[in-house]
Amino acid sequence: MSKLPVCVDKFINQFSVKQIIEMFDLMPDIIFWVKDEKGCFVYGNQLFLEHIGITSLGQIIGLSDYDFSPVHIAKQFSVDDQKVMQGEVVNNRLEMNNTKSGDIAWFTTSKRPLLNEQGQPIGSYGISRHLEKTSLVLAGMDALKEPVAYVRKNYMQQICLEELADITHLSISALERRFKKFLGKTPKQFINEVRLENARRLLIETNRAIANIANDTGFSDHSYFSRQFQKLFEQSPSAFRQQHCSNEKLSNDTTENVELA
Repeated sequence: MSKLPVCVDKFINQFSVKQIIEMFDLMPDIIFWVKDEKGCFVYGNQLFLEHIGITSLGQIIGLSDYDFSPVHIAKQFSVDDQKVMQGEVVNNRLEMNNTKSGDIAWFTTSKRPLLNEQGQPIGSYGISRHLEKTSLVLAGMDALKEPVAYVRKNYMQQICLEELADITHLSISALERRFKKFLGKTPKQFINEVRLENARRLLIETNRAIANIANDTGFSDHSYFSRQFQKLFEQSPSAFRQQHCSNEKLSNDTTENVELA
């Protein structure tokens, strides 16, 4: 972010950030939250509370993603939070999350580190949008609903752009323009992200060989899979699995120590 002019900075310092974040309650399609440095929630807008099945803000204070999401998803969020706290940013990334009905759905998410006046990280914040309820429905882009659903269902198979174009009755170039306009990515990028998110889930939930996971999620070339995984998550598949295994062991050891105390 570029440095603000002195006059602007002085003006901004006169009002409370609370006035800004309360505006997120007026946005029906945006889930907004703030976490402290430990990954515990300190704020969530009304849609966030509805999303996790909570009725009041006070009920989330001090709780984390592990209290509301499946373990494999909460672990992903925790790792992301640690990276964001170190200065990384997430821009419109496709990721899985559970809905208030308990189903798994796709969301586009952006995250930023929360800094104090000295520029030190004290937490993180982010926004998320349900893919099918925002980019598709609110934009009136019914033409993308079927290809998105098709990719989610058939990501483990080889998918060519001609198939998706036929489904939408569009040319390949028109399909690419619509994906880029409403999802911020090309069809190929969308397919890869769906595959990689499922691969990330399998790396946590199973002990399958990485090469088998690559094949099971639609990547016939193991080297290409590893490069794409590294590009999206900034970790190799093996490093990602090792980190999550280490985090799980640490969590289990902590639980055992508490029980023995």
